[in-house]
This record gives sequence, structure tokens and C-alpha cells, in this order.
Amino acid sequence: MPRAHIALDRRAVIAPVRRRTFGSFVEHLGRCVYNGLYEPGHLSANEDGFRVDVVELVKELGSTTVRYPGGNFVSGFRWEDSVGPREKRPVRRDLAWHSLESNQVGLDEFARWLKLTDSELMLAVNIATRGILPALDLLEYANHPSGTALSDLRIANGTPDPHNVRMWCLGNEMDGPWQTGFMTAEDYGRLAARTAAAMKMADKDLELVVCGSSGSGMPTFGDWERTVLEHSYDHVDYISCHAYYQEHGGDLGSFLASALDMDFFIDTVVATADHVGYKKRSNKKINISFDEWNIWYLKEHMESEQPGDDGGWPSAPRKLEDVYSVADAVVVGNLLMTLLKRSDRVTSASLAQLVNVIAPIMTEPGGPAWRQTTFYPFSITSRLASGEVIRPVIQAPSYDTARHGEASVIDAVATVDENRAALFLVNRDQTEAAQITIDVRSLGSKRIVEAVTLADSDVYAKNTLTDQHRVTPSANKSATLADGVLTIELPAVSWTAIALQ
Repeated sequence: MPRAHIALDRRAVIAPVRRRTFGSFVEHLGRCVYNGLYEPGHLSANEDGFRVDVVELVKELGSTTVRYPGGNFVSGFRWEDSVGPREKRPVRRDLAWHSLESNQVGLDEFARWLKLTDSELMLAVNIATRGILPALDLLEYANHPSGTALSDLRIANGTPDPHNVRMWCLGNEMDGPWQTGFMTAEDYGRLAARTAAAMKMADKDLELVVCGSSGSGMPTFGDWERTVLEHSYDHVDYISCHAYYQEHGGDLGSFLASALDMDFFIDTVVATADHVGYKKRSNKKINISFDEWNIWYLKEHMESEQPGDDGGWPSAPRKLEDVYSVADAVVVGNLLMTLLKRSDRVTSASLAQLVNVIAPIMTEPGGPAWRQTTFYPFSITSRLASGEVIRPVIQAPSYDTARHGEASVIDAVATVDENRAALFLVNRDQTEAAQITIDVRSLGSKRIVEAVTLADSDVYAKNTLTDQHRVTPSANKSATLADGVLTIELPAVSWTAIALQ
């Protein structure tokens, strides 16, 4: 059995736990909105048509912010279509996902849904095919109290109080050739700077997110961030990162070490942003909004789905509905641990997406809603992580991966506040459990409150409509605490959370 030792020092503070780290993402794509969180005919639907059973699962998930309404969808979106009397809203073609958009769920309805889930709205604006003035109009409609044409229109539409949206995304993945209205870095950087400057003329305290490259594998990566920030640095507060992971060709070892790639990605973007800041002699730091991250079996979807081949434009088709395994959940838990470790610069993040589409929550029309395997590490981490993030010192065996080089078999992060410490651990070993000793003396912890592990003898076991509870976390009874040393056994391919008083 592999052995590892972890030392925790209460003084080794990285940064505060950022509640926005536990954000999510709702896009008008597939069944995320329609027949997902919104299904007027469902037995649990409220007066707005939203499924209350889904609301309860979102609250349990612990999602704190929701990026909306896209995603690729936003680059063809006319926000005006989605407000006012529902019976008068136009049906539009969505070129991004080759489907029809009914606009039955819009800004005002979605903001009411967010109140049910105690979540903050992070709103994306279409500057790809529209531009500055529509962005300013949306800002006025959403945030101005009253007394102007668009704020009074919001009031007439039944929303007397402003939405007070603080975080705004200036487009989405603008270097991607799949994006409607994609641009060069020069063109986008200039437009983003002008849009941001205009929006801050209306409200100087807005928090604006400029688009980074669509992914670290893009040929534009690096140069894109530098060029865009050279234009927009003085006007924006965040730059976005997007990353999706999957197992390739049966290489489970590399997949389990995906967090190494995320960490390198963050390092690179931070270095680029700081380089631009130094060139500008600026004291300002640009933080990262990691506003799309998850497991996504994109290669398989691209091979099996050819949008529009049949010439049709479906409404809310079943699209990108990955069913997640134990291994997927372990990686999601590890990626979230990495985001916590980088809380000094990653101060906002969004798990993409929330319902049905590469999501932790699944629904069936007219039927149940249930938790995917990936639901559990996210919900437990969101519930337990508080206070400050503590950097652990890990002594553990390592192994070689084909995609990420050398990786530690064990990874860990800890958080601590006045009343509770929490530890999050993964064992990447594919065959053997690991015996872990953790020095927690500096935390002053007296007893174990909770110790749960997500693992299974079948690392590809999944939760499905017919077997919704196949994979759930279970109490890890091996955990003991004596004389300031915590000892625990971690099963192979597992994610574990421990709470200490």
C-alpha cells in the first residue's frame, strides 16, 4: 500500500476562500434551460414554469453564481427578444447550436429563478454581432432603478427592482472560428476596451470579464491574451479561462492528472496578464474568471453529432448529455481543489454547465431529477470550504503520465476558519489504496466531524435514470485523529473530504 504524508501549517495561507469559485453556467443549449430547469407542465413547476425539484438540487449543489445566457449562444442573441409578454416574444434560430430559441425564459424570469437558488447572476453581453450600444441598453434595463426608457420598461414588464448585476462577460470565446462573429485579437481587444469603458461610464463599480483564448490548445493562446489585455487592461477586471478534460484512448493515468494541466494553464495566463501590467507600469492586477470548466467528451460528440445534417431546427434537442463516471467525478473534485489552490488569482469560476448539458444534474421530462457522480465533490466542497485556503506540503510517490509528465499519486488542499478545518484529497493510483498521515497540529483540530469518500470498485460506474443512486459518497471509517495526526486510507481512484472541528 502506497504511503504519503501531508503537513499543514495554519500560517501557509494562499488566499481567502472565494465563494464565487463555486459558480456554475446556464446556457440556452440543448435541454439545459428548456426541459431542464424550465418545464411548465411538470408536477413540480412553479408559477414561472421552473422545476422546484431542480431548484432544490441546485441549492444542495451549492452553486453561488451563474453565468448566463452563454456561451456560444450569446453571440447571436438579441436580449430584447427575451423580455416583455411571453406571447409576444419571437422565436429565433440559434446558429451556435442549430436549434430554435423560443425566448420563453429571459432575463427577468431567470433572475427570479436565481433568487430561488440564492445565486448571483453573471451576465454575458453580445458584442460579437451587436456591439456597444446594445450592451449599454441591457445594462440600463438590468441595473438602472427607474426614470429612464429601459428601466421603466423593466418595471412595466413586472420587475420593479433592478437586477443589480455586478459581473459582466464581454462576449464569449471570441477567437474561436465556431463563434458567430469571431474576431482577431486586435479587433476584439479594441472593441472590448471601448465597450468596457462605456459600461463603466454608466457604473464605475462593474466587474468586467474580457475573453481569454478559448483554450490552451488554441494556436492563438498566449498571444491572444497579451494583445487583448494590451488594449483593455485599464478597463477590465478579469480575463476568462476555459478548459475541458476527458479520458483519451483509455489513458486513465493522464486523465486523473488533468489538474496539472489546469494549474499550468492558470500559471501561463497569470504570467501573461502580469507581463502586460508591468509594461503599463500598472499597480492593478487582472484576476482570472475560470468561467467554463468540466469534463466533456467533446471528441465523441463531434464524431456522433453533425448539427443540421437533417435540415431541421429542433427545439431543446438532447445534446451534449454526458453521463459521468466515478473517474470523472474524481477529476472534477481534483480540478475544484486546483481552483481553490489558485484562489489568489482565480477569484471566480463556473462549472459548465448546470442541468442536462455536461452537467451535475440530470432531468427527465415529466419525470425525476437526479445527481450525477460529479455532483458530489462539488456540493461537498462548496459546503465545507470556508475561511482561508492553506497550502499543504505533500510527500507522496509519483507516476509518469503520457500527457502531463510526472504526477503525484496524492493531491490535497485544505481550508480553515475559526470553527472548522476541511481537507480535500484524491488518490490517483488506479489499483491500490493509499495510507495517508496528515499533521494537523497547527490547526488546533480536536475531532473528526465528517469523513466521506467517493470511490467504487468499477471506476466507470455511473448514475442513470434507471439507477440514480449507483454511485454515492460513503463514510470513510478508516479516519482517525490522535495527538494532532490524522490517519486515513484512500481507496484507489478516489476523492475524499474531511471536516475537523
